[in-house]
Amino acid sequence: MEQEKLNPTLVYVLAIIGLLCCCIGGFGFILAGIAFFIANSKLNAAKANPEKYDPASVKAMNTAKIVALVILIINVLYLISTIYQIATVGWDQVMMQSQEIMEQYQNQ
Repeated sequence: MEQEKLNPTLVYVLAIIGLLCCCIGGFGFILAGIAFFIANSKLNAAKANPEKYDPASVKAMNTAKIVALVILIINVLYLISTIYQIATVGWDQVMMQSQEIMEQYQNQ
């Protein structure tokens, strides 16, 4: 009987796109959370029936799960930071700081 292989590509793609979306106020936690959920559910299926799955692919999926978890934590921390900054400084001040940074970048 041939063993099934877990394909972590989707998990990696969602996690990396989630990391890129971190710059948008930390909203990449949605994609990173989906990636973590997919990896976790596939690993749970592999734990329930370990002889059915290839050990190397299970190890690769576990690595993808860890990557998704790290990116999820980064996004959640950035989201909390953004919410805290908006709550303490105010939306207008945050937008002014963002505009100043963009102008400095364009002048260089």
